[in-house]
Amino acid sequence: MPPTLGDFRRDQLAIAALFCFLGFQYATWASRLPALKDRFDLGGTEVGLLLMVCGVGAAVSFPLVAPLMRRLGARRLALWSALVLVAVLPVLAAAGGYPLVLLVIFVDGVAVGCLNVAMNARGAALESHYGRAAMAQLHATFSGGSLGGALLASGVNTVTHSVTAHFAVAAALGLLLLAGAGPRALPDAPPAGEQPTKGEKHEKKGLRSLTGASRAALWLGCAMVCGTVVEGAMNDWSALYLTEETGASGRLAPLGIAVVSVMMVMARLLGDGWRGRWGDARMVRVGSVMAGTGLALALLSGGTWTALAGFACVGLGMATVTPCLYVAAADQGPDALALVAAMGTTGLLAGPALIGFVAGRTDLTTGMAVVAASAVLVAVCSGRVRWKEREGAAAAR
Repeated sequence: MPPTLGDFRRDQLAIAALFCFLGFQYATWASRLPALKDRFDLGGTEVGLLLMVCGVGAAVSFPLVAPLMRRLGARRLALWSALVLVAVLPVLAAAGGYPLVLLVIFVDGVAVGCLNVAMNARGAALESHYGRAAMAQLHATFSGGSLGGALLASGVNTVTHSVTAHFAVAAALGLLLLAGAGPRALPDAPPAGEQPTKGEKHEKKGLRSLTGASRAALWLGCAMVCGTVVEGAMNDWSALYLTEETGASGRLAPLGIAVVSVMMVMARLLGDGWRGRWGDARMVRVGSVMAGTGLALALLSGGTWTALAGFACVGLGMATVTPCLYVAAADQGPDALALVAAMGTTGLLAGPALIGFVAGRTDLTTGMAVVAASAVLVAVCSGRVRWKEREGAAAAR
């Protein structure tokens, strides 16, 4: 019996629950950083190390996740990783010292890296199985989960300042999300016992081989690094740019992050329809060039409102870049997907620091120009990849 739209919807919701869960879990503990800072009397350096350790854990997961994917399958790896992330919350609340907190957050990063690869593999399998675009909407649910985690933190904090109570409620809600993700059993691709694809065979030869899928994986990874540099830098530096370089008031400064976030969520909700109409390759190239040129023109013009217009171009243009890159990496096999995800984590870690280094040597306008250049480099790197044609892919209506 051929798959129906109802089957597609049920599988899509199950995988969306994983994306939503990851955003929710991260926002939950990140929103209580001030409480953890006060509890352990941490300085800025210690807080920075805490955030870096999470990213290091995600990067360390790279050599683990591909073998685990082959052994367990993407679905089981996603659920087991998510259960570890649920357990992290009460353990973090009960931690009695800063070294233990570092260890817990490191484990959190490893589990995040595994879940990130596995759930994107599930999203790519969903598109392949049904011939329908869905990845952009799945990434939009990640943003929705982050918003939900932040709102829950704010609501619980008005009732009690107890981190333990907050994390207990969040863990319970996380389990409910996972209950929605668990029952559906969309087959992993390729199915167990099937011979690996040509791309997977290339990947198993190791990253030293720059032919076939390995070459494509490296170019996709470079594109992902540049894309995540843009996303990370906009989140960390947009408000400071508005206040320091355009003279915006403290009341207007938060609009920088808000404009990027709102445009990105809206575009991701609509992005699968655009992907079905124009194709992933064009979405990546046109979107990244739009982001880079829009931001560059805003920097050249100066002023608060032109900056906000440039930030809107970044949010709109970059919205579908990451989802499309994940789908293309999944086409190359689990090793390529793990590599691209790890390189994306590197971009998120290194991007804000790189902008800070450039700004410290010159000014923040020059630092933001690096962000614009990074966006354009996404188009350059993605142009080196032979993109798979997805006949019949349509929007998830």
